[in-house]
Amino acid sequence: MKTFNILIVEDHPFQHMYLQHLFSELGSFNLEAARDGQEALERLRQRDFDLVLTDLLMPGMDGVQFIQHLAGLRHKPGLAIMSVASRRMLMAASLVAKNLGVDVLGLISKPVEPAALRSLIDQLQLHHQAPAQAVPATPEFDRQTLVDALNNRAFQAWFQPKKSLHNGRIVAAEALVRWMHPEQGVLLPGTFLPTINAFGLEERLLWVMLKQAMDAQARWRERGYDIPVSINLPTHLLNSHDLADRLLEFVLHHQGVPGKLCFELMECSIPEELSNFYAGACRLRMKGFGLSQDDFGKGYSSYMSLVSTPFTELKIDRALVQRCDESESLASALASIVALGRKLGLTVVAEGVETPQELEMLRKVDCNQVQGFLISHAVSAEQFQRLLHNDGPPSAY
Repeated sequence: MKTFNILIVEDHPFQHMYLQHLFSELGSFNLEAARDGQEALERLRQRDFDLVLTDLLMPGMDGVQFIQHLAGLRHKPGLAIMSVASRRMLMAASLVAKNLGVDVLGLISKPVEPAALRSLIDQLQLHHQAPAQAVPATPEFDRQTLVDALNNRAFQAWFQPKKSLHNGRIVAAEALVRWMHPEQGVLLPGTFLPTINAFGLEERLLWVMLKQAMDAQARWRERGYDIPVSINLPTHLLNSHDLADRLLEFVLHHQGVPGKLCFELMECSIPEELSNFYAGACRLRMKGFGLSQDDFGKGYSSYMSLVSTPFTELKIDRALVQRCDESESLASALASIVALGRKLGLTVVAEGVETPQELEMLRKVDCNQVQGFLISHAVSAEQFQRLLHNDGPPSAY
């Protein structure tokens, strides 16, 4: 097992000794201590650490200021935050870090319990065992390269399963785009979607994803699996007043079933006029398509939008799901959102589920469906069919 380099940022000498003692009982670590944020930053500039465990309430540079400086370092260690302050304060500080690109591995209330540190070390090990998500410099693709890729089926729909918390079976899928690049291999959306958007090719991509989703559904249906598929729809495309008409014509032309297709309205863009959002949403539902409020709890999604738009599905953003089992506030928020969604007659889906503990919490609050790495990554249509086969016989669908 890797010997982790850990930096403890704490202004009380007794707490230093106590934490070092707890760590020593959990394994062999290279431990260093800093009395305040300034000293910690100097240590971090001198060498790389795997984890920084910092207090929030410190004289001079407080923990939040330290986190802001930490984000500017070349090598960002994993972060754990501890404090006697409220759990809400810890959550707020963690959001500062996450929005600055710092991985938060733990939130620990003082006095620190051995079990809390044990859980933190487990998270640290998982963090380092996970496949490295290399973040290469964003490639610059010219418009013609993207158009050629769209025309040549280089952009492929992969499918992430949604599982029912009632029976544990795969009941739906979300179509997510991957680019099979001839030189760079499989590219994730973050490497090309900004350029797709910059060149105004989002609608072209929508047609590609929709056609491939229907093709996959037809193949699955031949095997006895009738699986609804969700497809991301940038909301600014609703500026086109005839989009719903063109989508229905396209789906019927390719023998698709509108009721088995759900459009997830994304928050990455907004229509020129809010009326276009409501008009487009109404007309998509009138054509028989499902409609999902994506990323609820993030960005501009609101209760008013939720109750005023004819959605069929509510997707809870992963920011509200992550570590929901560790936060009473998050758990209460989830319970309220799920209850509201169910009262409105919506299918409530939690995305970004990564741990059994999160899954159990969502089961407790009576969420309908879940998706995330704990269930499965997005996979090709053929691999998804194997997941269906492993899930059980078609007669149960």
